[in-house]
Amino acid sequence: MNKALEEKLKSLPRSSGVYFHKSADGEIIYVGKAAVLKNRVKQYFQSTRDMDVKTRALVAEINDTDWIETESEIDALFLESEMVKRYMPRYNILLRDDKSQLFVRIDMKSEWPYVGYTRNPADDGAEYYGPYYNGFAVKKALRYLRKVFPYYTKTPKQNDRPDLDVHIGLSPKMGTTSDEYKASLRKLVQYIEGGRKLLTRDLEQEMKRAAADHDFENAATIRNKLHNLRELQSRIMFGDKEFLDISKDKALGDLVDLLGLSKVPARIEGYDISHMSGTNVVASMVVFSNGVSDRANYRKFKTKIEHNNDFYNMNETLTRRLSEKNLKSWGVPDLIVIDGGKGQLDAALQARDERCNNNLLQGPTLQRKAGAIPFIGLAKREEQIVVHHAKSLVTINKAKLAELDGYTTVTDEFTLINLPHSTHIIKLLQRIRDESHRFAVSYHTVLKRAKQTSSLLEEIPGVGPATRRKLLKTFGSLRGIQAASLEDLTVAVGAGKAEVIRRYLPTS
Repeated sequence: MNKALEEKLKSLPRSSGVYFHKSADGEIIYVGKAAVLKNRVKQYFQSTRDMDVKTRALVAEINDTDWIETESEIDALFLESEMVKRYMPRYNILLRDDKSQLFVRIDMKSEWPYVGYTRNPADDGAEYYGPYYNGFAVKKALRYLRKVFPYYTKTPKQNDRPDLDVHIGLSPKMGTTSDEYKASLRKLVQYIEGGRKLLTRDLEQEMKRAAADHDFENAATIRNKLHNLRELQSRIMFGDKEFLDISKDKALGDLVDLLGLSKVPARIEGYDISHMSGTNVVASMVVFSNGVSDRANYRKFKTKIEHNNDFYNMNETLTRRLSEKNLKSWGVPDLIVIDGGKGQLDAALQARDERCNNNLLQGPTLQRKAGAIPFIGLAKREEQIVVHHAKSLVTINKAKLAELDGYTTVTDEFTLINLPHSTHIIKLLQRIRDESHRFAVSYHTVLKRAKQTSSLLEEIPGVGPATRRKLLKTFGSLRGIQAASLEDLTVAVGAGKAEVIRRYLPTS
């Protein structure tokens, strides 16, 4: 360990957080989390006698270490997951014990959803949260939260006697309806996605309303939930984006300096288009709050007119996003990142200028404010940052560009910023771009499968729209309908239709 690092480690805090080990050239080679940063980080520089060969190799390469403090160990867990996805440090891959990461799976389309875990997400219509790099810690966190938001861990059998989980309050109590259960489960999801503060405020309002209506039993139940949530704060918390110190995110700081932004972009939105030859055209809007993904604020768009033209599709998407209504509901972003090159960026900028800089707009409207949003693109092949000379509303800092070992390629209307792929800025923009692409493709796939399912069901005589909706609601998908027994189909739609369905859709 060098002298500068030895001196730096003396200021390590005793709080939980995430640490970043770096090599001599500044590359982040390992990201880890700690319940107590001071204890965990110093362990790397004590005796290496009990370390395996891979860990010794890591320690030998550490030249510098940075860290970010969080409010709890679980905040650190989720921030670690986000940073590993952003930087893909080579030693995280080399030292990982598991073959793959863990996802939390919840199928809200089911009548009685349950919380499960998988290492291989399927395109089955369920919601997946993750990936997480410490499966043990995630499962432990959800076990704690189950005391506040009771949930099933497998599909419940109807008309069964209450089991132990029901009696001790880990599963929904008897008499709970499917809608009530799903409402509670959505609160659990809100907590997972980082909405702890909003959820706490909503519960407090619910408690006050129940008390005002003299529904004291319900008010006491909500009061107990609030008490349990506050107790959890000292042990486990979700939603690292609420506590991340934005000033310590190197990528955000470098981005501000490079592009001459007026402030650190606390809310960055990324956009991508997905379709197949102009059919089922969709767009994604992903949100990164304080540098980390904010899934609770993701949005998706289905274009009104289907075009095999990504420029038109991007223009329509940004026109709708920057409407007065959506600006009021979703807020005004600090930076917009377009997945694509000059054409896609130009189409998005036209939408912004037509929507927000219209001379008919009067006064300090949200749309006038949105007219000052900086826009950049990220071209896929060379990972170049694309900037429009006049419209992107950024000013390239040549000194910062040189510091980052970058250079520019200038055309008539655009400047292409070329940075080493190892820089923090490129890692962040790649993360935003990849997440917007994943979200767009997943929505396109859902629509494509729904259309295929609908067309197959439409071919069955005697099965109308109402029956199709009932079948999909009951069994979830075409595969679920095919797998259903004749008895289950009979219960759902009657004996006559069940026989017809089975003839046209044999079991899979």
